[in-house]
Amino acid sequence: MTTTAQAAAAQAPAAGRRVTPTGRLILPADADRADWLHARTFGIGSSDVPAILGVADKRTPTHVYLDKTSDVPDDAGEAAFWGTVHEEPVARVWAMRNRSVIRRVGLVAHADHPHRMTTLDRRVTECPLAEDERIPCALEVKTRSAFKSAQWHAGPPDDVLAQMLHQISVCGYEHMHYAVLIGGNEYHQGTVRADQFADVTADVEAAVDRFWFDHVRANVPPPLTGDGEALVDLYRRTHPDRSGTVDIDRQGDALDALLDYEQARIEEKAAEKRKTAAKARMIRHLGNAQAALIGGERAYSLEPTSGRPAIDLEQLAERWPDAYAACVTAKPGERLDISKTYRHKEGS
Repeated sequence: MTTTAQAAAAQAPAAGRRVTPTGRLILPADADRADWLHARTFGIGSSDVPAILGVADKRTPTHVYLDKTSDVPDDAGEAAFWGTVHEEPVARVWAMRNRSVIRRVGLVAHADHPHRMTTLDRRVTECPLAEDERIPCALEVKTRSAFKSAQWHAGPPDDVLAQMLHQISVCGYEHMHYAVLIGGNEYHQGTVRADQFADVTADVEAAVDRFWFDHVRANVPPPLTGDGEALVDLYRRTHPDRSGTVDIDRQGDALDALLDYEQARIEEKAAEKRKTAAKARMIRHLGNAQAALIGGERAYSLEPTSGRPAIDLEQLAERWPDAYAACVTAKPGERLDISKTYRHKEGS
C-alpha cells in the first residue's frame, strides 16, 4: 500500500530540457505561483535546506515536512513579499556593476536526483569572473533587515550559504554569486565557490536525501525541533478550526509537554518576581540620581520613555462609532487552559 507522499510523488511534473550542467527545467519562470507551490512538494528546494539543517530563523523541519505532505496555508509574510518586490532591482544593480547578463530560469531539478530542486533567482549568462569563456553560474538575491548587517561582513550567513551550496549541487555549477540589500541602502556582493565547500555540500545533500526519503516519502514526521513560537503559529494555521477532544497517552509526549509547560510557567513567574524585586533595589540605590556608576563607568540608568498612546475605547465607541467600527478590530487569539488536576502551584 502506497503512502500519501508516495502516491503524490507519482504525479510529479516531468523534467524537461537541461538548463544547467546537471539541472533540468521543471517549471518556467513565468509559471503560475499555485503551480510552482504544487511542483515544489515533489522535492526539497533551496529555501527548505536551512530549515532542515536547523539554521533558519523562523522555519523548522516540521514546516518543511508539512509543506510536502499536507495542505498548509501559504504564509510567505511581509519579509518574503518585499524580498520579491526588491529582487529585480537588486539583480539589475548586480548585473550593471558587474557588466554581466542575467536571465530568469524557473524551477530546476537535478537530472539524477529529481527530489533535489531549486528555483534560481537568476542565471548568469556572462560571468564577470571569466574573461575569455562563458562559465555557467547563477545569482542569488537577498534583502535583509538592517539588524542583520553584521552577519554579512564575512560572506553570506549560514542559512544563505546552505541554500547556495544546494543550488550549486543541483545545477552543477563551479560557483555562484550573491547580492544582498540590507536595510534598504546597504549593498554587498560576493561569490561562493564549490571547491571551497565540497565536504560541507556533501553533508548538506546527505541531510536533504535523508529528510526526503526517511521523512517525506516514508510519511514519518521529523523530531519537533526549532523555534517554538514558529511551530505554534504553524499549528494554528494548520488547524484553524478546533473542536472536540482527543485522548493522550498517560506515558506519552503530550503529558510530558504538559508537565514541562507547567514547570516552566512556575519558573517564569518566580523569575519575573525576582526581576521586579531586583529592579526596585537598583532604583533604591539611585536615590535622586539618574545613573549608577561602578568604578567610574556607567552600570545602569533610569531612562524616561514616551510610552504607548492610551486609547479610551469606550469613549471612542460612544462619540465616534463610525471611526471605532472602521479602526478597531478584535484579533483572534488562543491560550492554553490547564485543568486544575494538572496545574502546578508555586512551591509544589
